[in-house]
Amino acid sequence: MGPATLYVGSFGAAEPTDANVATAPASAAWTDLGGTDGGAVLTLGNAYADITVDQIALAVGARLNEQIVGLEVNLAEVTLANLKWAMNGGTLSASGALWSSYDPLSPDPAAFPNYAALILDGPAPSSTVTKNRRVILRKILNTEQVKPPYKKGDQMFFPVNFKGYYVSSSTLPFHIVETP
Repeated sequence: MGPATLYVGSFGAAEPTDANVATAPASAAWTDLGGTDGGAVLTLGNAYADITVDQIALAVGARLNEQIVGLEVNLAEVTLANLKWAMNGGTLSASGALWSSYDPLSPDPAAFPNYAALILDGPAPSSTVTKNRRVILRKILNTEQVKPPYKKGDQMFFPVNFKGYYVSSSTLPFHIVETP
C-alpha cells in the first residue's frame, strides 16, 4: 500500500472531517512528525475472556476483556520537537540561532499523563485508482522508553510505541475513513 504520513496533536484537538480525508489536517492543530524509518505498524484488536461452566467442556461464550489500539513507529527526524512528543510532553525553549533546549515533564507520579492524538494518513488498498485512508487515534501515550541509537553509519531515530486509551462512553478510541 505504501508509506504513511503521521501527524500529532493535543488530546482533544479538532479532527478533520471525513470529507477532508484526502487533505492534510489543519497545521494549527496537527504537526507533521516527518519521516519514519521502517514504516508504521498499526495495531487494532480485541481480547476476549471465555465463559465456561462446569457441565460443558467447551467454552459457552466470550466477553470482551480488552481492546488494543496502538501505533509503533521510528521517528526518523530526531528533532527536539519530536523528542517532546516521544516523551509525552515537556518544554521547548529557543534563543534565536544560538541555542534550543528541551526539558522533560516533572517526574511527579501523582501528575496526570500528557495525552496526545495521532492521525495516520496513507494510501488505501486499490488496484486501479489512488485512494486515501486516514486513521485517527484519539488518546495516546508513548509507552516505551526513547532509545535513539547513536551508531556510526546508521540512521538515527526515536523508536516510539503509541498506545491508545479509553476516551469516553460517547467517543470511540479510534476512527478510520477512506476515499471510495
